Amino acid sequence: MQPAADIISLLRRRAGSFPAREQLVADYIQDHLEDVTTIALSDLAAKVGVSEPTVIRFCRTLGCDGFRDFKIRLAQNLAVSMQYLAPDDLADDTTAADVLSNHVLGVIVDNLRLLREQLSSAEIDKAADILAKARQVAFFGVGGGSTTVAFDAANRFFRLGIPAQAQSDGYLQRMLASTFGEDDVIFAISTSGRPTELIHSAAIARQYGAKVISLTHPQSPLAAESDLVIGIDMPENPDIYKPTATRHVFLATIDIIATAVARRTPERALEKLRRIRSSLLTLNLPTGRQPIGD
Repeated sequence: MQPAADIISLLRRRAGSFPAREQLVADYIQDHLEDVTTIALSDLAAKVGVSEPTVIRFCRTLGCDGFRDFKIRLAQNLAVSMQYLAPDDLADDTTAADVLSNHVLGVIVDNLRLLREQLSSAEIDKAADILAKARQVAFFGVGGGSTTVAFDAANRFFRLGIPAQAQSDGYLQRMLASTFGEDDVIFAISTSGRPTELIHSAAIARQYGAKVISLTHPQSPLAAESDLVIGIDMPENPDIYKPTATRHVFLATIDIIATAVARRTPERALEKLRRIRSSLLTLNLPTGRQPIGD
């Protein structure tokens, strides 16, 4: 599979370097990005004042098979780029520290309220029952947000006496999934539930008898490949300058499940937590109820 071509960046980077008549095509396209995705070859050539073969040569210069291939790639590029090419104007006061804080924190709080409405107590209980009895757990995530959540989840669960690790590499996820069996758990994390690596790894793990729990969109391919789904569907805030608040929702969900697991195995959890605290005495003097490992 070839990587997605960023046609817009290619046009910008090569501006002024095309042959004269091809440069006319490039200039017109940059000024009419959306219109070009639906225009006919003959119409584009006429508007620019060049021949159709010139337009085709221009497309091939950019690595496309022809004009149709160019339009498809440009349309795909625009589908994810327009919000960044023409972002909403910032209000005059959006740089004030109090406004930014209220805006960012407000979205997080709103999403946590939505989480409270969406979370199913039955699903949390089932997940906690499975994880409390697990021989080992692997938390899988890909990309930025889910990888961070997976790492934090593993950090929570090993403290409770459950062997846990986090893995974000697609190859290693498959390899690890193939070694899991009964009493082992794969916990897959994804906002969209569409990464191929997670879906395939879930299928591999289930093939060998491991349980798969997913924290993801309830109607996603990953959800369909899971034994248990913690379904979450969070709307993305339209402010493209602000980090996504969904990761806070995922982290909160992991904390809820980890707490439920700890309460199911109090003796084991307390002893492991005590040992961890003791192991850190030479690094941190006793200071009361501080976070473990802080």
